Amino acid sequence: MQKQKPADLMIPLVTMCLLALGVMMVHSASTVVSQEHFHDSFFYVKRQLLWAGLGLLSMYAMSRIDYRIFARYARQIMLLCVLFLGVVLVPHVGQVRGGSRAWLGIGTFGIQPSEFAKFGLIIFYSWFLSRNPDRMLSFKRGLAPPLALMALVIGLIMLEPDLGQSAVIAGATMLMIFVAGVRRRHLLAMAGAGLVAFAALIASAPYRLERVTSFMNPWKYRSGIGYHIIMSLIALGQGALLGVGLGHSTQKHFYLPEPQTDFIFAILAEELGFIGAALAILLFSVLIWRGLRTAMRVPDRFGSLLAAGLTGVIAVQVFINIGVVIGLLPVTGITLPFISYGGSSLTLMLTAVGILMNISRYAHY
Repeated sequence: MQKQKPADLMIPLVTMCLLALGVMMVHSASTVVSQEHFHDSFFYVKRQLLWAGLGLLSMYAMSRIDYRIFARYARQIMLLCVLFLGVVLVPHVGQVRGGSRAWLGIGTFGIQPSEFAKFGLIIFYSWFLSRNPDRMLSFKRGLAPPLALMALVIGLIMLEPDLGQSAVIAGATMLMIFVAGVRRRHLLAMAGAGLVAFAALIASAPYRLERVTSFMNPWKYRSGIGYHIIMSLIALGQGALLGVGLGHSTQKHFYLPEPQTDFIFAILAEELGFIGAALAILLFSVLIWRGLRTAMRVPDRFGSLLAAGLTGVIAVQVFINIGVVIGLLPVTGITLPFISYGGSSLTLMLTAVGILMNISRYAHY
């Protein structure tokens, strides 16, 4: 194997810019809620800084550890992820937050096993799909095993329930299978089956169906399920080109629920305007570009698939979150990477960046 080179410095540079923007926006978006609920306007940002510190330590460690070690333990990592997905469903063990039994922890501190499962799947798929490239030409030998595993993981996550995380996992899985060299007809068949499955999941629960109908016409449901989208669109409109100014959001004053998490991009656009929102999207675009560039130029198949999968998770999550905020997609509980408040998500995203940095050390530029 070739000698290590310096990591692609654009990856950590852009990540640090996004992280700094995220800490700033978490504080700005959460001051009113923090003061009202905890009598401390710094409640959320202090915890965000703690998770950011842990995430940066993990990012540095992962950037120094040879990424190929994950191939050795891919099956064990996946087994642990599935185990924790089962444990979180046990009554009185898993914590219920926002209507989903998706957390393990004590008090306000907790982790989401679904976040770990997302990255566990990427590692396992990278190992499995890299072992024998020719098997991807066969549906039974190449596609059936990863699809069965995806169905198991998504099934456990939907029992929480969490449609947003399931959509991210499905999107990242499709990207990895595409990169692995699947036949086009198999890919189209999987995409069609996936759309039918998600349509069935939406139709099976009245509240999910209401989210879709409210997404089509939120003003018809403005006092109910369409409220989030309307308040988000109002925030975007108030931001205009230059924004109302950092810290001067109106929507964070209990108009937009949970402004520091799923809808933080709306507060960002309101306070920093179109210019600030465009800058955030540009930073994400650069990070995704460098991640895919690394995936295309690393010499071994495992590293290429791992880089593509990690980058795919970031890309899919950014697309879904911003799509929801601007009214392009129905409301789902997905955080904006590096920007939204959240311990598990932030720490694991920074860990993923560390792995990308390590892979970039072996890429041919």
